[in-house]
Amino acid sequence: PPHASAQFGIGGRFAWVKADSDADEESVRFTGGQIRLMSPRWGLEVSMDRHSESFDVLDEKVTQRPIQASLLLRLGGHAVSPFLLAGPGWYKTKVEAIDGSDDDAPAIEETEFGWHAGGGLEIRLGRHLGLHGDYRYTFLDFGDDEDEDEGFFGRLLPGHRGSMWTLGATIYF
Repeated sequence: PPHASAQFGIGGRFAWVKADSDADEESVRFTGGQIRLMSPRWGLEVSMDRHSESFDVLDEKVTQRPIQASLLLRLGGHAVSPFLLAGPGWYKTKVEAIDGSDDDAPAIEETEFGWHAGGGLEIRLGRHLGLHGDYRYTFLDFGDDEDEDEGFFGRLLPGHRGSMWTLGATIYF
């Protein structure tokens, strides 16, 4: 079906995040949501995910919240549309005591900034529902001085520290 020149949407998603691609660790599942403004060719997405884990032995609760703003470039038609995405991200981590009663140990909060980029696919199920998935490289590193061994072309290509898969659904209005 034909669609409007621009549509606003809101939805939920799951993300599987690997904070350090070089470490031999499993991906961690996050839950979150996104707001999208989509035109036939371009889109803007703002997303926030959350994961919380408690460590009883350490009496710590760690909460992570990546917030990303992504510019999307749609590469295909309306019903099935591959896309590229890129943008900034703010990766928030909070460490606090589990019971919350330890006044001597206040919560520690940290925010890291990093660029992300990737690609994905959106399948539109009618005018008002889209299912989408993508893969994102996070904490992109453009031409770091440590890349001298990579040669000229190796320095042009960005490196990355982490990655994430996302699967979600958006209801468009």
